[in-house]
Amino acid sequence: MAGQAPFAAIAQTDARNWLVAADEPLAGLQLRNGGELPGAIVTPQLLELVTKARNYGFKLSRAISARDGEELVSAWVEVEPQGNGEGCRITVSDWQSVPVPEEDAQQERARQVAYARQFAELSARLGPEQQLLTVDCDAADLSGQVEAMREGIGKAWTDFVELDGTGHHQPVHWRLLDGATMRLPGSDRHWQALIVPLGRGSAGSGGFELYLMADRPLPDAVQPSNARQKPEEPRRPGLGREIAPVLRQPVSRIIANAETIRTQLAGPLAEEYANYAADIATAGEHLLALIDDLTTLEMVEDEDFAPAPDQIDLSDVARRAVGILGVRAQERGIAVSAPALDQQAPAIGEFRRVLQILLNLLGNAIRYAPEGSAVRLQVGTARGRACITVTDEGEGLSEEEQERAFAKFERLGRSGDGGSGLGLYISRRLAEAMGGSLTVESAKGEGARFTLDLPADPEA
Repeated sequence: MAGQAPFAAIAQTDARNWLVAADEPLAGLQLRNGGELPGAIVTPQLLELVTKARNYGFKLSRAISARDGEELVSAWVEVEPQGNGEGCRITVSDWQSVPVPEEDAQQERARQVAYARQFAELSARLGPEQQLLTVDCDAADLSGQVEAMREGIGKAWTDFVELDGTGHHQPVHWRLLDGATMRLPGSDRHWQALIVPLGRGSAGSGGFELYLMADRPLPDAVQPSNARQKPEEPRRPGLGREIAPVLRQPVSRIIANAETIRTQLAGPLAEEYANYAADIATAGEHLLALIDDLTTLEMVEDEDFAPAPDQIDLSDVARRAVGILGVRAQERGIAVSAPALDQQAPAIGEFRRVLQILLNLLGNAIRYAPEGSAVRLQVGTARGRACITVTDEGEGLSEEEQERAFAKFERLGRSGDGGSGLGLYISRRLAEAMGGSLTVESAKGEGARFTLDLPADPEA
């Protein structure tokens, strides 16, 4: 299916914004992403365009993109309201699909989940049928709703919210609800859901984690008394708390629009302008990464930050990191060796934080090591500790550079690579918060060895 052959499809929606008829390939996209035909539209950008066209009452056109299995689909879509509440006619053209870079997709999802786990104001554990098992919340405007949800343990969580622009009714595939916007009784804020499937194959066989995030923070006057910031202390403005959510949306829109121009979905374009658009998209991605780094920085410097004491295997985490960054290493001709499948290094530390550290260490090694070299990840256990070492064949660090490497905003004289100089600083803070350490051994011309040390799992 991958390629750039143009396709055209016609589709029809009804008054509920349901897709009631559709040609291929749009019909296939709807079904493969967990939807039905007829059924609620499962492609978020298409649903948004249909909703706006009906609300405004006139024809709208734009480029949209969507995930389709292991491919990324983009197309030009025109939506024309039929009048009298009869839904819309959809015309799809310039259908293109390309393989999704595994590294980019997994890292973006990991960032979304990490952000949600840190900043969601309502979280819940759901069973395999999306029934409520536990609910946790620190939003004052949801106190009544949370009480109702706790009294309704065992019911579907969607029974307690008002979903925007859809006709969803249980049972609903979780992919239809991941990213959905909604209203919650008692709150005048809009909320967005993020759903993390648990269990083998990420199909939700082990249930789900649910996170609800608001479009804006509550005013200080109505913050709950059990919020992290003590009531008597002045609330400090922070990037993660106030600025980052505001910045992410316009920066993401800049990237999306630049990609639309670069791929010439809206029509042919001179090559130099397409290149300019590619530069804009790259700069936007660097800015988005910087926002994420600054958000994480605020989190790790919070005195109340406490990673979860998960039982993990450093060998398993290392193999996952190699899988995520393997494509990048191949592009530079760098051979990366991970611990063998029969190797184990049981440890105590929050899984996603340990993965974040290893992705940073391995990413640095791939970025700065010479092309055609090798990077090794090795694990070990001794005297109640477990460790993993990332060794590269780069130019190495002097003693003075080793002392500076973990400083905030330190880039060791490097420029032009889009880095923030926060990766190693954040990684060391995360390691120390988990009762461990992050150190480096190196010499000029001899590469570098970064070692993450954590408490060993006493039950292993």
